[in-house]
Amino acid sequence: MSRTMEPLAKKIFRGLLVAELVGIFGAYGLFNKMNTSQDFRQTMSKKFPLILEVYYKSMEHSGMYEIREQDKEKWLNSKS
Repeated sequence: MSRTMEPLAKKIFRGLLVAELVGIFGAYGLFNKMNTSQDFRQTMSKKFPLILEVYYKSMEHSGMYEIREQDKEKWLNSKS
């Protein structure tokens, strides 16, 4: 019976591994896009503010406090 379960277990493991890798690369891509584009961060603030807050918190945790303030200043000036 264990011989018949081995292929199924391998398929499940591979599927989980692929899903995790897609998640890791997706998170990196999202972080990279937010890190390089202030306009994308503005879009994120409208559509997904919680994700943008996580980005700001991670940047503040690494010692970069000015990003949030720069974004707010630019967005306020662009409305005027």
